[in-house]
Amino acid sequence: MSVSIALRPLLPPDIPALASLYQASIEELAAEDYSEAQCAAWAARADETAFSERLAGGLTLVAMINGAMAGFSTLAGKDHLDMLYVHPEFARRGVAGALLDAIEKLAAARGAKKLDVEASDTAKPFFDKRGFEADHRNTVEIDGEWLGRTHMHKTLGGLREER
Repeated sequence: MSVSIALRPLLPPDIPALASLYQASIEELAAEDYSEAQCAAWAARADETAFSERLAGGLTLVAMINGAMAGFSTLAGKDHLDMLYVHPEFARRGVAGALLDAIEKLAAARGAKKLDVEASDTAKPFFDKRGFEADHRNTVEIDGEWLGRTHMHKTLGGLREER
């Protein structure tokens, strides 16, 4: 069954709904890869002021399905995928792929030769399938909890990056 995904820019009134989407995505989709305490610390980063500033600090796209917010993604600068989150209700329905395709095009239009991301353990398989390469593992501390992640990159424009 095909779904129609519409993308649009972030609007200021979207912030509370996107904060809830962010929290639901972490609490439900990342629960297999991170402990309850890790997910709680991570989800708490949706504090309205800081979260709003983070979204506004980049180019944020919102994915809509039948009038419902299905996901969002933020491009920071010209070449860093800062956030990509999908509401659990819309997981595995093409939302993340549609958002990533759009972000890749926007990054390329801004002159980026590659796109990088700090992929959670939950998101890493998605990025692997989408042509990203793992560079190194690292951790991030959030309110006393340490979360593992993988720094990844993808060369844009179909060219492979020489190392």
